[in-house]
Amino acid sequence: MKSIIKLEELGLFILGIYFFNQIDYAWWWFLVLILVPDLSMIGYIFGDKIGAVCYNIAHHRGIAVILYLSGVYFSNAEIQLLGVILFSHSAMDRILGYGLKYEKGFKYTHLGEIGK
Repeated sequence: MKSIIKLEELGLFILGIYFFNQIDYAWWWFLVLILVPDLSMIGYIFGDKIGAVCYNIAHHRGIAVILYLSGVYFSNAEIQLLGVILFSHSAMDRILGYGLKYEKGFKYTHLGEIGK
């Protein structure tokens, strides 16, 4: 089952690259910004609960899609870029086995425990 999920996430990552290609930005922007959502891990300084909330907001695909579509609606390329980066990053993380976090600790995700 995990292989199927990883293939699905790879497809979503490729879709994110496609949507990035539709925005008028140089490719190096994608490479520079793709890891920015991981800055949300700073929330773990304030404890597991706040860390999980911060991480999950920055890695929530629904928020990414809303941002992207808002950017399309308002013809705002920066908002589209933000949505694409969040979407692509969350797919990339899930390919690597990093899912949305539970409040009991960073290694506890909706995809299972990290490191097992």
